[in-house]
Amino acid sequence: MAGATIDHLVAFTIFLAAILLFVGFYNQMNQTAIVYQYHRYIATKCSDILDSILLNPGSPPDWGISGSSIQSLTFFGLQDPEFQEYRLSPFSLMRLLSPSAQQYNNVSWNVNGGYLLVQASDCISYHNVTNLLGISGTYDFQLAITPTITVNISMVTSADLKLKVQAYGTGFPLSNAYVNYLVFWSNTKTAGNYPVLNFTSDILQTDSSGNAFAEFPYLSNQTAFTFIAKAYTGGISGIGYLSQDTVTGAGNLIPYVQSYDSGTANIMLAQNPQTGMGNLYFNASFYALPDNFVPIQAGSFAGTVNTATPNQNLTIATNSQTGFLVVPYTDGSQYGMVITPLGVDSTGVPVTFGADVSGKEWVATDLRQVLIGNIAYQAKLSLWSLQGYGVTG
Repeated sequence: MAGATIDHLVAFTIFLAAILLFVGFYNQMNQTAIVYQYHRYIATKCSDILDSILLNPGSPPDWGISGSSIQSLTFFGLQDPEFQEYRLSPFSLMRLLSPSAQQYNNVSWNVNGGYLLVQASDCISYHNVTNLLGISGTYDFQLAITPTITVNISMVTSADLKLKVQAYGTGFPLSNAYVNYLVFWSNTKTAGNYPVLNFTSDILQTDSSGNAFAEFPYLSNQTAFTFIAKAYTGGISGIGYLSQDTVTGAGNLIPYVQSYDSGTANIMLAQNPQTGMGNLYFNASFYALPDNFVPIQAGSFAGTVNTATPNQNLTIATNSQTGFLVVPYTDGSQYGMVITPLGVDSTGVPVTFGADVSGKEWVATDLRQVLIGNIAYQAKLSLWSLQGYGVTG
């Protein structure tokens, strides 16, 4: 009788243990299924938000080219209003405000001698974008717009000016690609001390390693220059640049985009003193850059900055065309040059906008291939939940 009771207790204990194991296993499976479904929902949401941003221009649709429209924006989008599909506005991308921006939005600060600094009041903040997208407090995101083809330009050690152009895609060199280039330089001045801006262009072809070389035996390696190269193959194009931003005895120049509205850009050239505050003479030119990569000069501006007048304002009629302002300057003996694009595609500027993605446990990502002008870019959206079940991102 005692043995039967013991057997019964053992059997009952095993039965309870089996039930507990089954319940635990069921709960774990149920939890995994719920988390999977939620992750899948976030991934779908990521795709929907990315297409919403890329496939509509926003409202009003001209907010990219009209700074005054920023305050009345009721819907957010980056599509070029003159086109369809995945083609983005080069001007709207200039207006995406960096979280660290203060008076000016630092899209590009002295990257290869180029500056793209846009007045913060003419830009849209991340907070406002999340409100317009209807995801504030629910999701955070980061949008990265980067060139599909990278074009790097570097100086080669030589007595004369020699440049190396390196073109590559995602993990592979762009071999046997054609490279159109524009080069501006200044090493002489007028009787009034204004630097003379010279220009030429040509075509190169890359080797099997994706490299091409441009040499200018009539220029020394100390010459102030701006070199812009466009590489293309298989129907896609990439662009890059290099500018000789020399610090003279009277400092150098930094261009600031004060406003860009309805085809007129106001740019302030400010003296950046280093070793002195003497006269710094400049002779700036704006060039529209259409898709055929033949620059069209659309304005020139000569002037002087010094201690009494440390900046000069330029009013440029761009007619809403993308292009760039190239600015040679001299203190009378040394020469330098800077460039500022109007439209990110004219120099291949990448743009990153949104929250910091680092440290998040689960992030959904989605990609689209897009065009800005005729330059190929990749748009990547990273999205994570602020209220997720079983996840913190």
